[in-house]
Amino acid sequence: MSLVENIIRADVRALSAYHVPDATGFLKLDAMENPYTLTPELQQALAKRLSETDLNRYPVPSYAGIKTALSTHFGVPEGYDLVLGNGSDELIAMISIACAKPGAKVLAPLPGFVMYAMSAKFAGMEFIGVSLNADFTLDKAAMLSAIAEHKPAVTYLAYPNNPTGTLFDAADMEEIIRAVGDTGVVIVDEAYQPFAQTSFMSRLPEFSNLIVMRTVSKLGLAGIRLGYMSAAAELLEEFDKVRPPYNINVLTEAAIICLLEHAEIFEAQAAQLRAQRSELSSQLAALPGVEVFPSSANFLLVRVSNSAKSETYGNEVFTKLLEQKILVKNVGKMHGLLQNCLRITVSTPEENAKFLNAFKLALD
Repeated sequence: MSLVENIIRADVRALSAYHVPDATGFLKLDAMENPYTLTPELQQALAKRLSETDLNRYPVPSYAGIKTALSTHFGVPEGYDLVLGNGSDELIAMISIACAKPGAKVLAPLPGFVMYAMSAKFAGMEFIGVSLNADFTLDKAAMLSAIAEHKPAVTYLAYPNNPTGTLFDAADMEEIIRAVGDTGVVIVDEAYQPFAQTSFMSRLPEFSNLIVMRTVSKLGLAGIRLGYMSAAAELLEEFDKVRPPYNINVLTEAAIICLLEHAEIFEAQAAQLRAQRSELSSQLAALPGVEVFPSSANFLLVRVSNSAKSETYGNEVFTKLLEQKILVKNVGKMHGLLQNCLRITVSTPEENAKFLNAFKLALD
């Protein structure tokens, strides 16, 4: 046996690494990023704040300043603390590590965010996927059946869902949270909350097993890698024990405190993107052979169809877009429900127009 075979778990060797394609020279519409850069005034304010940061010191481990800024601006209920992560990915990993008792299971609807399953596998937990309905709504009956059978330690509900953009029915989610009860936690992942304008954050006091998780990435700050989650104190205390020390660096802390002092700028950008989402959705739906699914996120999921190339048409359209230096996400192989589907980040009017022209050329 080789060195790798001797020391690396077989299930890890069988996995593929999370792939991020090189986007140099492309119109990048594959990662749900905010297309707007900082204004010159914000750049100057941020530069000044970062220049005053003590890089020779470790971060203050309580992160009191950043937690206060996040709680104030994002409606965390009074008396509820936060656990911070290097993006939501690290928070998901913390949850998996803390909950990975022998035989513990993770449950989530599919198609969904791939890191729920990957993180579960990394922690040695079994992942149970429950297929959505054909219209990408929750199959509540199947979810409740799976909860009764598997008694998952962790259940994820993305609100709205990635890659579909679906905003699940809140009453269905409540029923799922109550069904899980005290045998597990339910994470409501609100990464796209700025575009959905609805949240479970204010409802944390209603459910002792509820965790609300968010990120500042989709708001326009993907580069600083900051995620946060809130829950009942007894849960957060346990998750905080597996948080790496000093996991949020001083530059990230200084940046988010500075930029949230100008939160109205990012809120205005989110409003612009919501308006562009409606406009782009209407334009795409008017094209022959294109089905646009309802979205409450900053992206649109579309299905392309062509009777002559039914099974490969999505791949062909994706390839033709690449040839025109347009990068979207080809999700057709992620799940059977996503055949011939592409996920398109909503961008500025200029970039949306450029994409739309290229997309029309890519369609037969």
